[in-house]
Amino acid sequence: MEYRTNRKTGDKISVIGFGTSSVAASGEAEAVKTIRMAYENGINYYDLATADALTFDYFKEALSDVRKNVLYQLHFGANYETGAYGWTTDIETVKKSVEWQLEHLNTDYIDYGFIHCLDETNDWDDYKRNGVYDYLLKMREEGVVKHIGLSSHTPAAINRIMDEANPDMLMFSVNPGYDYQQGEFANGSVDDRAAIYKRCEAEGTGVSVMKPFSGGQLLDSSLSPFGKALTAYQCLQYTLDRPGVLTVLPGAANSKELKNILGFLSASDEEKDYSVIGTFSPADAVGKCVYCNHCRPCPVGIDIGLVNKYYDLSRNRDTLADEHYRGLSLNAGDCIHCGRCDGRCPFGVKQSDRMNEIAEYFKYR
Repeated sequence: MEYRTNRKTGDKISVIGFGTSSVAASGEAEAVKTIRMAYENGINYYDLATADALTFDYFKEALSDVRKNVLYQLHFGANYETGAYGWTTDIETVKKSVEWQLEHLNTDYIDYGFIHCLDETNDWDDYKRNGVYDYLLKMREEGVVKHIGLSSHTPAAINRIMDEANPDMLMFSVNPGYDYQQGEFANGSVDDRAAIYKRCEAEGTGVSVMKPFSGGQLLDSSLSPFGKALTAYQCLQYTLDRPGVLTVLPGAANSKELKNILGFLSASDEEKDYSVIGTFSPADAVGKCVYCNHCRPCPVGIDIGLVNKYYDLSRNRDTLADEHYRGLSLNAGDCIHCGRCDGRCPFGVKQSDRMNEIAEYFKYR
């Protein structure tokens, strides 16, 4: 397992996390087996916005003995009083739900307490007016909540909340479909969504990814908005290449599905190569590097995708990106302008020209 560090909290988080929406459907024995299998394979980050209240009891059985080794992401606003997932902004219902979740997980603390489902700015207003946000802050002051996060599908709402609340973590819906304006939660333009990733990277707010397969649509050619299926490994690699992303949270209904997801860790570069999305990218995405590294190998040895990423992040006021760029053994200034990368880029980026632009930019930093 690979781990990435949340710069704000210091937590080392597995790049493959665990989404729990469907795990309870397999029944108690299989659900507990699957959750424990995730832990034994290095997964340490778990999102508890689940479809079924029984999920919490299954987690108690599977992970209570290793609670200190795992990170739980719990949602202030998710409600399970009916036995199934519900959503509320009522403060008393939120309090009862959080207490219930803690009891059924057999834990007395929450690693990441999330304000849940903030898709509209008026949702944020409701959470503040009803006292839910103050309750979350109070829980943090008391040490019950270690860190604060937010969950949203909407860039405009995310920007406002980041301005006002400075969260430690963002749960965002990330996949090639949404980023390319296709699908139910494809909110914001190509540039709006890219700006969220860069802002999170610059400010140290980690991103945990929900819906990496667009609810399974991207994996089925008959449902894919592109008319062509992607593989699970292509989708996972795409999300992990976005700036700011620490972990992706695919759901697994059983141990067989989880085993397939874990296969990503040993998959070849060819199996993870998502450059095919360049064939159906919208006009406003053409000519923009997505760090897919399909341009490799560079005859000089420049990591072209990483050079591009540090450049984009630096322009977004990420001072650490400047340091990382200067720490590269080879950078844009080492380009010999052979043009091989230009012909390979599926997104129409003229990388040889861009290397000049990047080298000139960092000369004066």
